[in-house]
Amino acid sequence: MTTAHTVDRDSGAGRPALDDNDRAALARLADDLAATAPGRTDDPDWVAAARRLSNRLPLSLLDTLRSFRADPGPDGVLLLRGLPLGADLPPTPSVPESVERRAARPSALIALIGMALGELAAYRDEKSGALVQNVVPVPGREESQSNAGSTMLEMHIENAFHPYRPDLVGLLCLRNDHDDLAGLRTASIRRAVALLDAPTLAVLREPRFRTAAPPSFHDLAGVTTPHPLLAGAPEDPDLRVDFTSTAPDDPAAEKAMSVLGDALSMVAETVILHSGDLAWVDNRVTIHGRTAFTPRYDGRDRWLHRCFVHLDRRRSRGARPGDGSVLI
Repeated sequence: MTTAHTVDRDSGAGRPALDDNDRAALARLADDLAATAPGRTDDPDWVAAARRLSNRLPLSLLDTLRSFRADPGPDGVLLLRGLPLGADLPPTPSVPESVERRAARPSALIALIGMALGELAAYRDEKSGALVQNVVPVPGREESQSNAGSTMLEMHIENAFHPYRPDLVGLLCLRNDHDDLAGLRTASIRRAVALLDAPTLAVLREPRFRTAAPPSFHDLAGVTTPHPLLAGAPEDPDLRVDFTSTAPDDPAAEKAMSVLGDALSMVAETVILHSGDLAWVDNRVTIHGRTAFTPRYDGRDRWLHRCFVHLDRRRSRGARPGDGSVLI
């Protein structure tokens, strides 16, 4: 997969890499955070420690993160490979609403890197507001269009219905599926906008679409007020669509949304995440989904940690009681 910036196991032209010394330093930093009292990823003191320790990430990594935050590139994806997860991962969870409350090296890694990019955020009505969530297959939910499913997950902007949806979505792979079939699919409006004609763009910029909350928000019902699918600079718009949960208001809007979907499909790419790979998706310009796979529920199934990041935390202050990290 082509990405704006890539940190890989192997050095390459124009591809900054973490060397062994940097990986060792990153492992020590993550272990220090995991051991920070009270050792709970949702505790404000632990989050503050993650914010403080994120300043000590290896300089090559900080430089890459800062560049991605300033400009996510044409694909809106940053792929970091080979992060030091450590040995002896526990079995993959398989229960509904799985989250990571107790800090460990993997959850500390994604928190550290997330805090270097912005501020961690979560939603009270999704997985009880956990800041580090598990994306795992759950028995009986194979066909669900959610993080608990294993069928093909349709492309979407994360929490497209929400006024304070994440700016960035982080996905850290602890292990992939047995057959190495599950892939992260992404498509950027920065590449697709050139494929859209002026009449289609005009409709997509009008408030003629409504988006429902995804299945992971169990206590929410109804849909948003009408909104456009594209907003902002004409040549570099933001994207707001979920191809499962967004519905057009009229036939012209339906046609425009279909054309948009076709354009995004034409520029879509897929990357297989392996253990230690961390992908950050810019949720303002890039939709993401997942290819299908077959879980075995044997403790070795696909397992990702997921975190959300806001780049402008102040914007959501009224929705975060006590100036915390969880939005109501």
